[in-house]
Amino acid sequence: MTFMGYQRSNGTVGIRNHVLILPTVSCSTETARIIAGQVKGAVTFQNQQGCGQMGADAKRTIDILIALGSHPNISGVVVVGLGCETAQPHKVAEEIAKSGKPVKTTVIQEEGGTLGAITKGIRYATEMALAASMEEKVPCDVSELIVALECGGSDPTSGVASNPSMGYASDLLVAAGGTTILSETTEFIGAEHVLAARAADEEVANDIMNIVHRLEKSTKERGEDLRGGNPSPGNIAGGITTIEEKSLGCINKGGSSPAVEVVEYGEKPRRKGLVIMDSPGFDIDSIVGMVAGGAQMCVFTTGLGTPVGNGLVPVIKLTGNSMTYEKMKDNIDINAGVILDGGKTVEEVGQEVYDEMLRVANGKTTKAEIFGFSEFGVWRCGTSV
Repeated sequence: MTFMGYQRSNGTVGIRNHVLILPTVSCSTETARIIAGQVKGAVTFQNQQGCGQMGADAKRTIDILIALGSHPNISGVVVVGLGCETAQPHKVAEEIAKSGKPVKTTVIQEEGGTLGAITKGIRYATEMALAASMEEKVPCDVSELIVALECGGSDPTSGVASNPSMGYASDLLVAAGGTTILSETTEFIGAEHVLAARAADEEVANDIMNIVHRLEKSTKERGEDLRGGNPSPGNIAGGITTIEEKSLGCINKGGSSPAVEVVEYGEKPRRKGLVIMDSPGFDIDSIVGMVAGGAQMCVFTTGLGTPVGNGLVPVIKLTGNSMTYEKMKDNIDINAGVILDGGKTVEEVGQEVYDEMLRVANGKTTKAEIFGFSEFGVWRCGTSV
């Protein structure tokens, strides 16, 4: 089975053809926003990091920025920096250029201020947008797809309707040779042994247990308890009572396929199939990690409803709650609540989700894309200085 995508020079395949205006630091975010607003086909995001960080925390942010600039859905990149930040714009641009993409840099301090940086940035972005408009889609095998699996604003319908439907769609993609990424380590707790039992081998099983134990240990060392924030107040109000209950529902997103490997936050999968990524339960940071890992789209289940999107990839929103779907039709793409209403089976809705994934890969826009939502955050692993 094939879809029409953009074949990149480094062998990856994109399903969108954006020009990314990439701010390396919070101080250049508004400048990047103005540039992107003037060029059709350009996207950006609100980067609140890039400086005041050190060590592994600084490296993570820089690595994520480079990975996003190198993403297969991106045709070209304009890096927008202030000049004195930790995430040095010219170095970020140099690393992105290794992906084969056209990259230009505009630095506020070097251009004599905001107006000079904006003018240069718009000129660069316009040239890239014109080039992108001439790029043609080609048939690509479905095995080239990497899909991020996310859940947020959960209620009991997530675990019994929308997550199992997503899991069925995940199994279909894996069976076709594609890759899905299951994240949110905090939402494996209490069910990690169930997930580990599905590992492709003992090494992967141990890796699954290790990322959970590592998270619990680091949290305790800070004098905190994960159960103080998960389930969230909204989850509890919606009817989820324990972290274990939430976790059992969360891992349903991965279907029944064996987990073939565990990757670190933002790391690209090395194997095809169901991949586990160590990430937080916070939706935005988790999605950004999977996108940095190369996911070209995200399927996001929600019980209570959420508008969250991502500037680089389309986000398909799926709810297991028909009342939420009726209230938030502007944001939700698919209603899996029909399962609980008695109208369809998990398998039937799962097939609908898979079919929608292929339509979106072929160019159909999601509701989050129509609104232009582009929430952004990087999972911090250190303190600010």
